[in-house]
Amino acid sequence: MPINENLSRFSDYAYTTAVAIYVLALIFLLIEQSFGVRGRQAAERAKTRELAGAGGPPVVEEVPSKVANTGLIPPARAARIGRMGAALVVLGVLLHLSALVLRGLAVSRAPWGNMYEYIMAVTFVAMAAWLVVIKKFDVRHLSGFVLLPVVILMFINGTMLYTTAAPVQPALQSYWLVIHVSAAILASGVFLIPGVASVLFLFRSAYERDNAKFAKFGPKLPSSDVLDRVAYRTTVLAFPVFTFGVLCGAVWAEAAWGRFWGWDPKETVAFIAWVVYAAYLHSRATAGWRGTRAAVINTIGFALTVFNLFFVNLVTAGLHSYAGVN
Repeated sequence: MPINENLSRFSDYAYTTAVAIYVLALIFLLIEQSFGVRGRQAAERAKTRELAGAGGPPVVEEVPSKVANTGLIPPARAARIGRMGAALVVLGVLLHLSALVLRGLAVSRAPWGNMYEYIMAVTFVAMAAWLVVIKKFDVRHLSGFVLLPVVILMFINGTMLYTTAAPVQPALQSYWLVIHVSAAILASGVFLIPGVASVLFLFRSAYERDNAKFAKFGPKLPSSDVLDRVAYRTTVLAFPVFTFGVLCGAVWAEAAWGRFWGWDPKETVAFIAWVVYAAYLHSRATAGWRGTRAAVINTIGFALTVFNLFFVNLVTAGLHSYAGVN
């Protein structure tokens, strides 16, 4: 079918605008993270524990004066800026969705037939999932840490990996493109959240073990228990979808190439990532692994997911190399 150039152009405009709004929201949310009430209260509690541990009187009243007299943004104003940032995130997600829908209408197919479209969809899922998470766990002040990798991915995607609207390769002209790839997109997008949460957990736990480490950053994070729950519950949500996507890929491979599994580079790394995430969930459910060991395993799983996305499509040559980069 012919490509609708006007819709494609509007999709590009919406994508670029979404990135700009995300960047502005990132600035606002980092201000809240640095100077908001939550960060100040966490710093006060940490300082109080330090005073008590040193044998001094845990006088809570002395700490707020030190924090308040820094001459920086007042916590109440920082909270308002954070709410503005959250509103901008919602606006950015709506524009992001518009870019994805317009791209699909422009090419009259599912809008994830090349790497540019795939990353556009993955980052949209990540941001939409994060809106659900901040509603569930009340961790809005951490939004900047999720937005940062999303903005970086979208910037690289729009500048280095951009692909003009075009029909997909004949090998991808199948209904399995909708089923298999959409499952991979949903899983990969949601996996970004536990990946970020696990990295932040490592910072927080290092601070809790030794207050000298990350002394300015660590106390402004939520408790390690909250970060651990965010990572675990989002992984529980994404893992079955990821499993479904792997199984659908095997069925599609049998129909397209006459075999269910051939140890293609993408298949191999996806299988390793699946094993890592399965080990994470299994260790949590049976051995009761929590804390640093679980966070490290989850971080490795997400690193494999990112590696599989970029390495297979841009470096190796395999049956799954459909980057479509111009």
